[in-house]
Amino acid sequence: MTTPARLTVLAGPTAVGKGTVSADVRARYPQIWLSVSVTTRRPRPGEVEGVHYHFVTDDEFDAMVAAGELLEWALVHGRNRYGTPRGPVQEHVAASEPALLEIDLEGARQVRATMPDARFVFLAPPSWDELVRRLVGRGTEDAAERERRLATARVEMAAAPEFDHVIVNDDVHRATDELVAVMGLAPAPA
Repeated sequence: MTTPARLTVLAGPTAVGKGTVSADVRARYPQIWLSVSVTTRRPRPGEVEGVHYHFVTDDEFDAMVAAGELLEWALVHGRNRYGTPRGPVQEHVAASEPALLEIDLEGARQVRATMPDARFVFLAPPSWDELVRRLVGRGTEDAAERERRLATARVEMAAAPEFDHVIVNDDVHRATDELVAVMGLAPAPA
């Protein structure tokens, strides 16, 4: 009988590059299953349904919550809800497949409460100024939304000690390789 794999949860402040690191994992480490979250927000340019997120209506999200279909969920930045479908996570972990969740701080705390044996990794920026530069550089939020996200990021940064590992995202490939090593897998050849 195989021992179930340990779930890895990747979280960190807004604009730290969680999505970029996850995309690098997807491209370079196909043996790692990445959970696809559901969200009530609209797709950003270039985001693909079922790859980056499952985009759902508020009513669809409410139905998933009511049915207990989400492992975790949260209202993020006071605007949109995000959540992790429970079934696929449980299936991949039970099949001993390396599984990665890319979620926000509140979601990570909920997963810790229900799956305390998971591995929790905090992705940190090289500096606060770099985090601000990345958020502004995305150009996907207006000034008011950027300020809301930066206020949230200040709180999120203080939560790093809650995590098992902290990885500084100073270089995407290096941060990805460190994440994969933390998961107990061999890094991709250079």
